[in-house]
Amino acid sequence: MARGTVVVHAARPPEFWRRHEGITLCGVAESIARFKDFDYGGHWDGRRPGAVFFVPDETLLRPHAEALGVRGPADLFGGIVPHAFVQTKIITHPLVTPTADRPDGWSEGFSRRSREGVLPGYSTFGRRDAADAVGRLLAIGPVRAKLPRAAGARDQCTLASLRDLDALVASVSATALAQHGLVFETNLEPVTTFSIGLVTLDDLTIAYHGRQWLGRDNVGRSVYGGSALTCVRGGWDALEGLDVEPAVRLAIRQARMYDAATEEYGITASRRNYDVGQGFDARGRWRSGVFEASWRLGGASPAELAAMHLFVESPALDVVQASTVEAYGRDVEPPPGAIVHFHGEDEQDGPMTRYTVATAALERVA
Repeated sequence: MARGTVVVHAARPPEFWRRHEGITLCGVAESIARFKDFDYGGHWDGRRPGAVFFVPDETLLRPHAEALGVRGPADLFGGIVPHAFVQTKIITHPLVTPTADRPDGWSEGFSRRSREGVLPGYSTFGRRDAADAVGRLLAIGPVRAKLPRAAGARDQCTLASLRDLDALVASVSATALAQHGLVFETNLEPVTTFSIGLVTLDDLTIAYHGRQWLGRDNVGRSVYGGSALTCVRGGWDALEGLDVEPAVRLAIRQARMYDAATEEYGITASRRNYDVGQGFDARGRWRSGVFEASWRLGGASPAELAAMHLFVESPALDVVQASTVEAYGRDVEPPPGAIVHFHGEDEQDGPMTRYTVATAALERVA
């Protein structure tokens, strides 16, 4: 008899579950159920008896987690935060002045502790603060502007002047700006994005570093294209023990710094993922810093789960290479041996394919 039930928790319309995102979400939840030797119960309906393990599509707010009976990281794949704004990339940068607008619960301590791990940038919750922030950053060069709740490189733009900012702010209501804010940071061109993460399920913890890339969807928009991960059995110390190039080592240390600073918000999570960007600013200075964090199921999660299954199947295995791919178009064919999450016509995004490949990389010598 299974020891419990894994369920998906997401307030989504029916069409979401027919699309590649919903199908992949359910596939990851099924993989977690196999890993834990639990039943897979589909969507949460509030009536499952016994032990329930949640796979939400969003980082849970603490009151919501308590209402579901989620007491901590052992009860979900993801994380728990105290305020809605902490779910987003808005916490990555400090406020522009000590008197700047902010939501209740904003932590100056987090900004101080993560300062050396992020790019020059500011988070703002008002039009005047946004103008002040962009004016300061334009002294370095073009500014990357982000809507905090956007994902997969969507809803971002580059500002070259305060006139560009005016056009952006005009598209955001004062209420939305006060509630969700806007993120501004030094633009890097070209840029390499690393994925640094830590995942725990039951008695197994893995950490990883990897690179992600962007692709083009069927209408030519720049979107998340996938991640290639090097996963190690163990936590942050095991990851830092790998022989990696200096740029990767810096990315790991900055992600770890950001992760440690989350104590200021009381964040608890079984899945921690940090995107670290590296590249040159407009003055030709090479920079590195965390772009954003994720304490929920993400684009790299299928690769994370595939690696964890390999670690369990081979106790002597210390390192796994795992990649997850999202590719658009009719001519994409998954390679032999791939775990295929979606391959067909998505009713919104058109023809596309999502798949994962994982292979053993290093075993301990007996």
